[in-house]
Amino acid sequence: MSTETTDPRWLDENGYEIDEDHRGLVYDIRTLIDRRRMLGIFGGIAATTLLAACAPTTSASTGSDGPSGAAPQGGPGGAPAAADNSDLLEGEVPNETAGPYPGDGSNGVNVLDDSGIVRGDIRSSFGSSTTTAKGVPLEIVLTVRDAATGKAMTGAGVYLWHCDRDGNYSLYSDAAKDENYLRGVQETDDTGTVRFTSIYPACYSGRWPHIHFEVYQDVATAVATGPIVKTSQIALPEETNAKVYATTGYEKSVSNAARVTLKSDNVFGDDGGVLQVATMTGSIGKGYTAALSIAV
Repeated sequence: MSTETTDPRWLDENGYEIDEDHRGLVYDIRTLIDRRRMLGIFGGIAATTLLAACAPTTSASTGSDGPSGAAPQGGPGGAPAAADNSDLLEGEVPNETAGPYPGDGSNGVNVLDDSGIVRGDIRSSFGSSTTTAKGVPLEIVLTVRDAATGKAMTGAGVYLWHCDRDGNYSLYSDAAKDENYLRGVQETDDTGTVRFTSIYPACYSGRWPHIHFEVYQDVATAVATGPIVKTSQIALPEETNAKVYATTGYEKSVSNAARVTLKSDNVFGDDGGVLQVATMTGSIGKGYTAALSIAV
């Protein structure tokens, strides 16, 4: 029988085509991604990230979401377009814990109904304190799409928060109890995108470096602490973590990061954060941008 493909990867030793069902995982993933590209439904993580996630890794273990005793790269400046994440794996981003420090009224204090919470620059506290969190500059770009249709969720409300470079969460940790920095709400634009100006978070004991977010139907629902559409987390890539944590002020993160992996993390461990690892651009000197496209 004559073969229908000339790709040597899919031919047997006699030159005949190997049945598609027996070509292996990499073939299946590449085929899936090619089909997603043709459909052009929505952008997301690179195919190389997906393939790397399928390689053998260490086994997962469990842990807690909260600091112990406290909490990869590109164009300098501006955020990359959502199209940079052009090969998003089909699937809804996983629901994840909001952790013990959400500030949304579900565990003590509620910052969402405070005047000033709707903002793009979340580096400083607002209200009675104007303290600015120090650290390597980070712009966070999150594009939200409807998992059922692939269409951009325009006008949605996104509440985002994370720890500071010492691993402290504002409103909760003793060292930042009187602060409300590194928290904010934004409305998605006509591409389903929100942008937050922030600083790179620490790696605290027991958790992989991450950023929390909640998606609401709109900003009015968010500030009224109404129903949440999605609660999840963004994972920051190892290569960028290592560069940032080598800078002054992040010393504690070096040893903490050495004791955790994406697969051992209690939140990202099930699948290595395949739908949650941000695409990074930037540099230490000019700051980084973390971009992620998600389906909810």
